[in-house]
Amino acid sequence: MVASLHKYRDLQDHLKALDDAGLLWTIDEPVDKDSEMHPLVRWQFRGGLAESDRKAFLFTNVVNGNGRKYDIPVAVGALAVNQEVYGVGMGVQIDEIAEKWHRAINNPIPPRIINAAPCQEIVWEADDLIGEGKGLDALPIPVSTPGFDSAPTLSATNCITKDPETGVHNMGTYRCGLKASDRLVIRMATRVGGAGGYLHWKEYKKLGEKMPCAIVLGCPPYVAFTGPQKLPIGMDEVDVAGGLAGEPINMVNAKSVSLLVPAEAEVIIEGLIDPEVLEPEGPFGESHGHVALEEFNMPLHVTTITRKKNAVIPSYISQVAPSESSVIKRTAYEPLFFNHLQKELGIKGIKRVALHEPLTGLLRVIFIIVENGMARTEVWRALNGAAAYKGDMGKITIAVNEDIDPDSADSILWALAYRHNPSEDLVVLPHRNQGHGPKRGHGQEEDGTLLIDATMKEDMPPLALPEKEYMEKAKELWKRLGLPSIRPEVPWHGYSLGDWHLQWTKDAKRAAEGDYLKNGKISHKRQQRGRDFPPETSVRDIEEGWDED
Repeated sequence: MVASLHKYRDLQDHLKALDDAGLLWTIDEPVDKDSEMHPLVRWQFRGGLAESDRKAFLFTNVVNGNGRKYDIPVAVGALAVNQEVYGVGMGVQIDEIAEKWHRAINNPIPPRIINAAPCQEIVWEADDLIGEGKGLDALPIPVSTPGFDSAPTLSATNCITKDPETGVHNMGTYRCGLKASDRLVIRMATRVGGAGGYLHWKEYKKLGEKMPCAIVLGCPPYVAFTGPQKLPIGMDEVDVAGGLAGEPINMVNAKSVSLLVPAEAEVIIEGLIDPEVLEPEGPFGESHGHVALEEFNMPLHVTTITRKKNAVIPSYISQVAPSESSVIKRTAYEPLFFNHLQKELGIKGIKRVALHEPLTGLLRVIFIIVENGMARTEVWRALNGAAAYKGDMGKITIAVNEDIDPDSADSILWALAYRHNPSEDLVVLPHRNQGHGPKRGHGQEEDGTLLIDATMKEDMPPLALPEKEYMEKAKELWKRLGLPSIRPEVPWHGYSLGDWHLQWTKDAKRAAEGDYLKNGKISHKRQQRGRDFPPETSVRDIEEGWDED
């Protein structure tokens, strides 16, 4: 079989790599996919665990709410429960992910078409698709948000469609709610500009033809990562996946629709979408952190399901951020914004772009981290450039310096409190699209944009914490004393913000060594008598050349 001629990992290779790295929990006891599975994994995000402590889950003994057992395992969180897991899937260290995306997008590799594939070892069609326990109902698809979701929903999808005129394929990650053993309803996002699949649907509607669609579950990670990534419309995601892999991705013709599908996928659901028909879908707990209420979306009639003999079903943990879906997006989106500002707009002082993740779900709040002393005009060019890059992102865009931790609300409020003048450093822009989020009852989808410059405009005194060497020494003492485990929060030591003098460093060193009396003798010589200035006058306003050797 030609499909074996590749070096990239499929999903099951990836799960083994996670297990070898200590990043996988395998659960062999029965777990209810409808009421227990996602809530169990969700506790990793709502239970106070550090991101580095999260792991992927593999459930090998899956049952449903009625006690029915399934012969297919389910993997949850296996692609991006944290950035380390994402890095395993990308085959690089975390700090190399951004550059690998950049190279892949700029050096895509077309796929290799093969004739036989693992994803088609088992084929279900005709009567295999009809009835309880058959077709879609034979797949252990979890309920993502028990208590709110109306159906088991495919979340870890790569939905393939193609332009009816150009034949260019699009691969997008869209939710698919199960309705019957041979029917599901897909929500293809109608975001600003339209998602690729939705644009194809509009073209088929004009032609009056049904749209072929293949829903892929369990792609090789390189392919799976391209689905949530927002690539330019018309760029084939499989070509970019080839760029990530450094070799062509194996593709095979689907059995019942005229589409190419990843040969090493776990499960392929093939079908047709009638653009003249819409069906209620939802509610469903969405990645913007609210429950998406019931809406009319696109029903797909299943024509064929193919799978590996020993398939594994993947499922994203989504809903309120942080979640697996937000980690996937954040890890991919941040380098896109950085590349846009630094390389496309030529803004040289950009150090990093950070998307706020918890609760806001990445799309609403952007932080631009810039170097100290960056020209005010460049700061504002960066603010406007980031806010305009994607129509549904950057409602609140804030520029801060390198010493501000964008993941710390305390750090951000600190910058706003001392480095930002609301009358000069804040701009409100009207007329932006609301973007991905809960629908508004009044039907007005326009929103505004808030741009804030919270960078230092001049040198400031140091942060009033002990210097790093003293905090590190105290940390070692803390450990020796057997005190409770601590996790340093930025900032955890003092550092200069530019307004500082060598003399004060010398004074501080003597004080820390117990020699403050020498400082007192030096300052006594500097006493001023008979001068007409008030207390709290800076020494720099009175003395010249006062640095004491």
